[in-house]
Amino acid sequence: MRALILAAGKGERLGKLSQSLPKPMIRIDGKPILQHNIELCRKFGITEIFINVHHFRHLIMDYFGDGSSFNVKITYSIEEELLGTSGAVRNTAEKFWKTKITGKYQRSTNNKHAFDKKHGGDDNFQLTESFYILYGDNLSNYNLQLLKIKAEKTDSILIIAFHYREDISSSGVAEFNPSGKILSFIEKPKPSETTSHWVNAGIYFVKPEILNYIPPGFSDFARDIFPKLIKENIPIYGVCENTEVKAFDTVEMYRKNFS
Repeated sequence: MRALILAAGKGERLGKLSQSLPKPMIRIDGKPILQHNIELCRKFGITEIFINVHHFRHLIMDYFGDGSSFNVKITYSIEEELLGTSGAVRNTAEKFWKTKITGKYQRSTNNKHAFDKKHGGDDNFQLTESFYILYGDNLSNYNLQLLKIKAEKTDSILIIAFHYREDISSSGVAEFNPSGKILSFIEKPKPSETTSHWVNAGIYFVKPEILNYIPPGFSDFARDIFPKLIKENIPIYGVCENTEVKAFDTVEMYRKNFS
């Protein structure tokens, strides 16, 4: 089982906290947030880890090396320019998960998520197993197995982890039907836009077909990919757990969650 941990962001709103190191390298309880995420993956048997890097990338690569000291295998996907959360996934696939032979990756014609040229991909990824995506600057002890179980019970190319939060003003929030299918996803909602308090935890479990819906270049899951999938009636589901997920985009949020 593999995971891609997103760790390329600059954290520009953090001021001095991220001026000399990447945001995922900020220490919490004595070790970088990124290390907490690697240990969470290992806890659930995920030992093949890809990390996208950009801002002060040498600090991440020097600290974690090939991952052997953390009992995992780490491969780095270097971004010369930031590509966004979903763009980073596409870029990693382009670099490491392409076929080495001429031709197309073959999928069953019965698969209703089969590639469609309008989505902008070229359908030659050599990837048959589902994988996890984690935001490397969030801190949680989320039960990753729950996402895999949900994927096995549904015909979905994307399972999103959600956690409960009272203040949703700076978060992405979803609304669901009784089976957990996501009906809408609202980024940083106004008070009148939704009654949901289920916030995106920045943890996904995806089938390889997700790559067909991510165009080359910059794109963001919350702003670009989720709305497109919902609009095109591609079923995506959520797992809702009352598990604390700590995130910080500003100095104030850092002080509130970690001080």
